[in-house]
Amino acid sequence: MAEIYPELSRTFSEYILIPNLTEKDHVSENVSLKTPVVKYKKGGESLLSLNIPFTSAIMQAVSNHTMAIALARSGGISFIFASQPIEKQVAMVRKVKYFKAGFVESDSNLRPDQTLHDVLALNKKTDHTTIAITEDGSPHGKLLGILTSRDYRINKCDLNTPVKDVMTPFPSLIYAEDGISLEEANDMIWKHKLNSLPVVNSDRCLLYLVFRKDYDEHMRNPLELVDKEKRLIVGAGINTRDYKERVPELVNAGADILCIDSSDGFSEWQHKTIAYVKETWNGEVKIGAGNVVEREGFNYLADAGADFIKIGIGGGAICITREQKGIGLGQATAVIEVAKARDEYFQKTGEYIPICSDGGIVHDNNILLALAMGADFVMMGRYFARFDESPGKKMKIKGNFVKEYWGEGTERARNWARYGYLKQGKLPFEEGVDAYVPYAGKLKDNIELTVSKIKATMCNCGALDIPELHRKARIALVSSLSMREGTVHDVIFKETDLSNLPT
Repeated sequence: MAEIYPELSRTFSEYILIPNLTEKDHVSENVSLKTPVVKYKKGGESLLSLNIPFTSAIMQAVSNHTMAIALARSGGISFIFASQPIEKQVAMVRKVKYFKAGFVESDSNLRPDQTLHDVLALNKKTDHTTIAITEDGSPHGKLLGILTSRDYRINKCDLNTPVKDVMTPFPSLIYAEDGISLEEANDMIWKHKLNSLPVVNSDRCLLYLVFRKDYDEHMRNPLELVDKEKRLIVGAGINTRDYKERVPELVNAGADILCIDSSDGFSEWQHKTIAYVKETWNGEVKIGAGNVVEREGFNYLADAGADFIKIGIGGGAICITREQKGIGLGQATAVIEVAKARDEYFQKTGEYIPICSDGGIVHDNNILLALAMGADFVMMGRYFARFDESPGKKMKIKGNFVKEYWGEGTERARNWARYGYLKQGKLPFEEGVDAYVPYAGKLKDNIELTVSKIKATMCNCGALDIPELHRKARIALVSSLSMREGTVHDVIFKETDLSNLPT
């Protein structure tokens, strides 16, 4: 007969944190949410860490380049969705890597003989208003001038006017030479009140542009997650079908980390995919795997070489895998079980493999519970789908603003690579739904509120960082009556029409 687990399958909402002693230094300003993303040896450090323990789900409705930019600026990572053609995913990765680079390779360039018609077309294509004018119109051609929106007025200029007649010519430019540091470049920008500073070589060929806005944005985003070249960190989802074609392109585009997108990670397909990545790039390209819900799955992927492991099957807001297939495990139970396996693996091998709780987050306090139960970071879909930066359309329905949100297991997503195959051009059955989520505004505003709640609760738990939370957290199960007690109850809301109450 089947093996029957003795414990119930539980969700986050069935648990509550018990406070520990709050000491005088337990204030939010002292709390660090920095957490490792990739594995490391005992006594060492992870080569890649998050400044906040948030990643966005590998979903069409969640993680495109705009989400990746916004989340990296707040300290987290997006994994750009894989259910799209390779070239489109690569283009999204490139947009993130070049959004803020300190030294930026110009991707808006024209020749001096081109016209304002060409300028408007380029503006529309790139959304950039600073254009480098080079001899051959290439990013690294001989620099002849710079054109910005201040150099012309659309309603006053003839659109057939050559660029050379309106640009600021090179002799009038303030520029820097190759070898200047980013700090020195920013000092020049401030000294000369510039918006951008071109950097050229000895032949006057353009190398980079440095922008004032990059410095200003960094000051407003102190947790910004960047690489050694000051470019935003970005992840990319992959599948176990076309990985030999997809992964090299993503690596060349600058993806900092990969993650296999699958509803079930306990498979030989994932083992083969991890082996390919590790062998091809001698372990230098980092890759996460999953999803799993118990120790056997964790150990399998750990032995395969995964750099981090995702937890969760069927717990997503738009996921119906448990309904359709009767498979999965309550997210809280899954995290607890995999965290135990992670700790045992660490004791046995001296290798710490971070774990990510993916799914099951309904309220902000669920994030804290996932971390307290042992997760190093969380991956969320519904949470991020609500924001301006997500790909879904913003709509107004019955007087309320909403955003579209659909699962990777829907016919709309057509993510056959995640679920194995198509049947007569369609998924044989769906494991997700097409829905809406309440619109919530900008990512930055919402994530700051969530982070403030997490930090305050960690102080109540007597923890100033996530590893200390793992050690100190105390958690209790709650009854249905206890759940009711923890919400507003037995009062009359002020907006209630009192005339309708019984006497």
